[in-house]
Amino acid sequence: MSFRAYAEKWVEERELAPLTQDLYLYLIDKHLFAFADLDLDEITAPRVREWRAERLRLTGAKTITAKAYRLLKAIMETAVDDELITRNPCRIKGAGKKKAAERRIATVDQVDALANAVGMRWRLMVYLGAYGPLRPEELAGLWRRDVDLDNLRLRVRLAEPERMNGRRVLGDTKSEAGTRTVILPAFLRRELRWHLESYAEPGPDGLLFVGEKGAPFRRSTFGRKWRKAREAVGMPEGFRFYDLRHTGHTLSTRSGATLKDTMVRAGQSSEKAALIYQHSDEERQEEVAAGLDATVRKAREEAARKTAETPSGTNLARGQ
Repeated sequence: MSFRAYAEKWVEERELAPLTQDLYLYLIDKHLFAFADLDLDEITAPRVREWRAERLRLTGAKTITAKAYRLLKAIMETAVDDELITRNPCRIKGAGKKKAAERRIATVDQVDALANAVGMRWRLMVYLGAYGPLRPEELAGLWRRDVDLDNLRLRVRLAEPERMNGRRVLGDTKSEAGTRTVILPAFLRRELRWHLESYAEPGPDGLLFVGEKGAPFRRSTFGRKWRKAREAVGMPEGFRFYDLRHTGHTLSTRSGATLKDTMVRAGQSSEKAALIYQHSDEERQEEVAAGLDATVRKAREEAARKTAETPSGTNLARGQ
């Protein structure tokens, strides 16, 4: 059996999330193509080493090469279990590991600037990405019925990721912990009310975020707006929308949240963490939201005070 046929069958037989399935097929097609027409027993350890060295030399892409190597190793390990080959040829120590780059953190001022620059229709998305902090696919799956404006709560029930072919797949959240109620800081009440009145679809089943033409927002369309906003604000090119989540984690921690509080708020799950970290109930989540509210308000007041105290350009030019 050729590697391509076996690899595609391997992906098909697993219960993978749509985006994970897309990623694996992409890696097989674009990064493991050197093995495509080889029989499984023709993929030897020297060939794997040569492939990896060539990919690194030609592309310099360490992260994607590590992902492709991990996938190749997993597929070939299954081939060993199926007794199609006697030994896994992927035996390069550390080849599947790549130290993740430190996530960038935005300041409160930068989040406000990004929200202003991205446009009125999308500013709430920026704020919920930072102070929710919600994943993009969770934002896409929010309906009007999920919003409790009076109590400032968002019910995260669904995720609607966009696949590489542009189609959206409505499904469950990333994990069981992803299904949650997020309590928002009080400063977002005005933003949330204004968005509901101006842009959300009508009716309880109306989407919270839709594009200018009334269709569910597209990742590609929003991506262009995000890149323009990022450039206008002067953020680093590598600052992604997803990095807003890291900003929210950091600000929540600074406002007094425990790691368990942050996990609950962001919809993260870990068996080890569940045994170690203390319980975070709704009352504690309200305290976290209140602390986050105070942190953002204080930063905004400080920025406004500095702006008011800064001399004008004319006075600076005169040496005053």
